[in-house]
Amino acid sequence: MGEEEEMKLVIAIIQPHKLEEVKEELYKTEINLLTVSEVLGHGRQKGITEIYRGAKETGNLLKKVRLEIAVNDNFLEPAIKAVIKGAKTGETGDGKIFVLDLKECVRIRTEEKGVSAIG
Repeated sequence: MGEEEEMKLVIAIIQPHKLEEVKEELYKTEINLLTVSEVLGHGRQKGITEIYRGAKETGNLLKKVRLEIAVNDNFLEPAIKAVIKGAKTGETGDGKIFVLDLKECVRIRTEEKGVSAIG
């Protein structure tokens, strides 16, 4: 099996107020490398009123957080479980997790490639 098959990119779209809980769960599983972006979007709820930092927000696009987590295969399931544990409220709008094959990773500082560049 080649290195390109041993890496995944986990993209999670979650509610902003759940970010700290998700980060804590990821850290517990020794996943420390992540990128966080504030994004706008909606799913099936199409703008249902959400409470964000104590203020109600209604509209077509809701504030969400996008996490990008590059992992080696052996960290894939722990990453998914950590995101679910930290983000799940049981309510509409909890988010989604997407898993993509990651063909290559290069650490700029050392020029390491593949699975060693992630870890």
